[in-house]
Amino acid sequence: MTTTDPGIELPSDQSDEAPPQVNNLDALESEAIHVFREVAGEFERPVILFSGGKDSTVLVHLALKAFRPAPVPFALLHVDTGHNFPEVLSFRDDLVAQHDLRLVVSSVQDYIDDGRLAERPDGTRNPLQTTPLLDAIADNKFDAVFGGGRRDEERARAKERIFSLRNAFGQWDPRRQRPELWNLYNGKHRPGEHVRVFPLSNWTELDVWRYIQREKIELPEMYYAHRRDVFQRDGMWLTSGPWGGPRDGEEVSTRTVRYRTVGDGSCTGAVDSEAYTVDDVIAEVAASRLTERGATRADDRISEAAMEDRKREGYF
Repeated sequence: MTTTDPGIELPSDQSDEAPPQVNNLDALESEAIHVFREVAGEFERPVILFSGGKDSTVLVHLALKAFRPAPVPFALLHVDTGHNFPEVLSFRDDLVAQHDLRLVVSSVQDYIDDGRLAERPDGTRNPLQTTPLLDAIADNKFDAVFGGGRRDEERARAKERIFSLRNAFGQWDPRRQRPELWNLYNGKHRPGEHVRVFPLSNWTELDVWRYIQREKIELPEMYYAHRRDVFQRDGMWLTSGPWGGPRDGEEVSTRTVRYRTVGDGSCTGAVDSEAYTVDDVIAEVAASRLTERGATRADDRISEAAMEDRKREGYF
């Protein structure tokens, strides 16, 4: 400190104290919590889209942090394809019970049973989620829907803002994207429209796993290496289930695998892995040259613009 008058002290230009250090995970967490609080203040009926996967589980963890000690002020929404992995559904129900959350489930199977949807020839139900999702949003009057999408996953998601306006049909138009300067978000929308919100937009898969490690977040065990009966299709290791398979000529073998992402069992593949712990997974992801969707999601391989086409139809 420098003194020009016995009674007045002026700050010097230099300080012996180093400025506080903010690491990357702290900055990402702070941004996501800010987004949650902004949505709570701007919208009437937000909801978190929850699959039981790592990204949506991190979203729930962040929401708990954002509003603690108060409860999370919105529900979870799960679009159940009927082809979900049993261990993921069990994890979903345990998490909801543990944190006393409200869960809304929209079932693809119900739509197939009453004729509103028909099974696809390839047996994949992931593309069938759009109609149940949009109906659940409309029926419950949800005006903001949180999702775990990240820009590093896929090129169509890289185009999307943190606040992504959807029209009255749930459709996404990249030309209607709004600027988001200085962490200012515009949630204005017309009646019938809603906003998809992506607090993890600026995270990478590696960031997510490092945050899971730091925060000690529990996940379904299938994210870690385990022994499973699998068969190869389209360069991926699929497992048998209610979605069918193996087909003729697809040989079943028992391998040590893990899942980098979870979804509809008919199109979500496992990868060969010896990553039994979070530390192992982080090392594996750091060395990988493929995103988790590119490596393990058959529905994203239909065409170069598969994800963008579905987003334009109302998919997340």
